[in-house]
Amino acid sequence: MSKFEIIDLVIGTGKMCERGALITAHYTGTLTDGSEFDSSHSRGQAFETVIGTGRVIKGWDLGVLGSEIGEKLLAKWGISVDLPACEPMRVGGKRRLIVPAFLGYGERAVGKIPPNSDLVFEIELIDVKTRD
Repeated sequence: MSKFEIIDLVIGTGKMCERGALITAHYTGTLTDGSEFDSSHSRGQAFETVIGTGRVIKGWDLGVLGSEIGEKLLAKWGISVDLPACEPMRVGGKRRLIVPAFLGYGERAVGKIPPNSDLVFEIELIDVKTRD
């Protein structure tokens, strides 16, 4: 099992992500051998989701929202993981996530993803919409 890693490639300067926000992002997902299993770029359409509410895999919620919010989510989920210290993503930011299987799809095979697969995502945050 790999450890969960968050690597900032570009620090964004725009609006900061928060739990419950509607985010728009471009991303590419690969297995650890580099084979691509999903990409918003390939579809030609950015991905939208409400972050921090369980609509994406746990690794995405944690990686986009950062360690402070992530610690609260982990407590809610009853999971113990050492989270790398980082701020929530900001618009314009790019981040690489190394997601261990238990924060991804676990023992389930999903599409091109075999069971128990660690995943790598490169995420570029394009927009954050909140209720304020």
